[in-house]
Amino acid sequence: MAKNKIQTVAAGLAVLLTLSACGGAATGTEATDIPKTQNTRDISENVQPDAEAVALLPESYKAKGELTVAMDLSSPPMTFLAEDNSTPIGVNPDLARLVAKKLGLKLKFENTAFDTIVPGIDGGRFDFTATTMSATEERLKVMDMINYLKGGSAVAVPKGNPLNLTNDTLCGRNIGVTKGSTQQLKHLPNVSKWTCEEKGQPAINAITLPNVQEALTQLDSKRIDGVFYDASGLAWADAQQPDHFAILQPRMDTRTNTNVAMGLKKGSPLTPALQAAIQSVLESPEYKESLEYWGLGESAISEAAIR
Repeated sequence: MAKNKIQTVAAGLAVLLTLSACGGAATGTEATDIPKTQNTRDISENVQPDAEAVALLPESYKAKGELTVAMDLSSPPMTFLAEDNSTPIGVNPDLARLVAKKLGLKLKFENTAFDTIVPGIDGGRFDFTATTMSATEERLKVMDMINYLKGGSAVAVPKGNPLNLTNDTLCGRNIGVTKGSTQQLKHLPNVSKWTCEEKGQPAINAITLPNVQEALTQLDSKRIDGVFYDASGLAWADAQQPDHFAILQPRMDTRTNTNVAMGLKKGSPLTPALQAAIQSVLESPEYKESLEYWGLGESAISEAAIR
């Protein structure tokens, strides 16, 4: 593909997937007709602190009055920036705001590349993360992780699926994954092993890319054969830019627990309070309101289990 055409494709996807500034943002409620990419309403506005969660809060956090949350703000509808290019919106910002409000604390967002979040948590740069991260053996060595959603992975292929790919016929194909994601670190190697390598087929060739926008741009320009990513993110991208790719059905069976979890430093004194606050959020009407608004009603769970 000519360079100028690739640049055009990239520009088009960047506008629709990252949703960079193209107009003023607006505040509103979940029920308004404001476009989701402009709706900077704070779902926690009328939520009161949870006394039991606050009672578990270490005095140092009460004195500081603020929590710092790390997120990679590049993955709609889970975690991204509104069209004002400054306000974090999506499922994860909603739920992080609710957690902070349950603890009676202010919330500070840190926009951080996904693969640097775990080292940042371990090094004490952030208090916690809510960025669609699942609990893996490696992460659990350095973090306490608390479930808050059901997740899932899927594969996107070019429009029309010209190679007639299925979840079982990815052997030898170039499949994009995002750097530091569970798909890169765990799911794709496992799927490649039991679907391909153990059957004498060539391994799936993982193409590691910095974010889903870049992965979908390369898919659109036919540089890769597919993108393996969070199902919710692919569904959102498909809705924003229809007729550019197709999502394979059913979702990929990764033979693992698909829950995603908020994470904080292993053994942190904040863990009991954060778990109590997340549990309080899961039992609140705002939890399901947020999930329904962002098209993820089926992702609700009822127990903030700690891993």
